[in-house]
Amino acid sequence: MKFIEGTRVVTDGELQFNNITPYHVTRFYREQITKGGYYQQLRRIVEPSVEEFERAGSLDTSGEHANTVVPGLQHKYAQTGLLLVTNRCASYCRYCFRKRMVGQKSDEIAPDFGQVAQYIGRHPEMTNVLLSGGDPFVLSTANLNEILDHLLPIAHLDSIRFGTKMLAYEPKRFEDSALQSLFQRIRRAGKTAIVVTHFDHIGEISLNAERNIRSLRAQEVQLLNQSVLLAKVNDDPEILAATFTKCHQIGVRPYYLFQGRPVKGASHFQVPLRRGLEIVRGINQRLSGIHKTFKYIMSHYTGKIEILDLGDDGRVYMRYHQNKAPEEIGKIFSRPHLETACWLDDLPEG
Repeated sequence: MKFIEGTRVVTDGELQFNNITPYHVTRFYREQITKGGYYQQLRRIVEPSVEEFERAGSLDTSGEHANTVVPGLQHKYAQTGLLLVTNRCASYCRYCFRKRMVGQKSDEIAPDFGQVAQYIGRHPEMTNVLLSGGDPFVLSTANLNEILDHLLPIAHLDSIRFGTKMLAYEPKRFEDSALQSLFQRIRRAGKTAIVVTHFDHIGEISLNAERNIRSLRAQEVQLLNQSVLLAKVNDDPEILAATFTKCHQIGVRPYYLFQGRPVKGASHFQVPLRRGLEIVRGINQRLSGIHKTFKYIMSHYTGKIEILDLGDDGRVYMRYHQNKAPEEIGKIFSRPHLETACWLDDLPEG
């Protein structure tokens, strides 16, 4: 098998034992990163590394199993349902926090959307559903419409979100006229369609992506972007500031910059918290006020934690942006800093 570090002979058993994600990348993305001048950085997103054989970390860093309420549906935060609709993506990110299921056989995908809709119908506090996986846009538009058959009649849902990296991997998917009809259908149902893009680096934002994003905006689709802070890929304030500026220019609002998770076989992508805060400070120094729309977030099993600063007292200050317990939302807390810390669990309590 070809790794970034060179060819290595491995058995199927070794790959399965170490949860090595299959190698899969679209021709479009391979050409985009080869010709774009950032190949050495962006190849790390899709090309395997021998560092993936490191066994430290977890395959469920955010407590997804614990928050699954019916097969395929997670209800961690009151207002949001997270619906796993597929275990496939157009290309496979090497740092994926769902590597336990993406590209693998999985029983975590929703098998019965009627059952999902029944649960949502009993929970009027849930105002939006996020279709995720995997990437929902690897499904046919007909399949997506079948899912909407169950979701759109639910009166208390006001928005349908789609989490996708397809605009980086295969933007032509959004040229499907049937997909335009799907977004119109959501709008006619009185709900907002939101596409959450996943651009980690300005080198992923192709001319094709720009063109299709402008088309989506013309269809009244709202667009947000989330990025992951990745060692040796985008751990550079210049790169991320350029990425977020470009997103704003084309009408995509930067939403989250995620701290890399301690995923088994992917922890080599993590950046220490001190360095992450330095990068965020550097990004903000390069952006105008209207462009500072992102939050630096750690998606921990206890909730979404905004990482605020490293104080002069040697403590990392954080705030719960989301939490399963509503009374914890907005709460600021701190922990003593350790230089090697990349995650909340690396910081001592006290």
